[in-house]
Amino acid sequence: MFRFLEGPLIVGLITYFVYMTFELYARRKERMQLIEKINQNFMPTDFPVPKFNSLLPSFKGKSFTSLRFACLFVGSGLGLLIGLFICMFIKEHLRIGNGTWERDTFYGVAYGAPVLLFGGLGLLISYFIESNANKKED
Repeated sequence: MFRFLEGPLIVGLITYFVYMTFELYARRKERMQLIEKINQNFMPTDFPVPKFNSLLPSFKGKSFTSLRFACLFVGSGLGLLIGLFICMFIKEHLRIGNGTWERDTFYGVAYGAPVLLFGGLGLLISYFIESNANKKED
């Protein structure tokens, strides 16, 4: 009955876990600073403490978590809307296969691709907004 939701739901879950993985690495710098501070308090000063740099850029000051989620959800919603229009076009104008497997496959791609595309564009837009805000702060 709700098989058309399986594709976007799976894509959304995969996107969420990939985003959380990147967020984990983005917070690495803060954890390393805490470890260095603890090492300075409990270890002699002549012992060299390695300095670690984060792989992802870190932004000082404000937290933009709500902006990231807002841009991600707006992009995903826009992707679902465009996927709906694509599915309506497929249903009206294209006769695909005799069985339901072909139609379900096309519907899954028609929903999944725009969600990923516009969700990624939303995160890219939030990145540019954050970097511009930090440039204005400096």
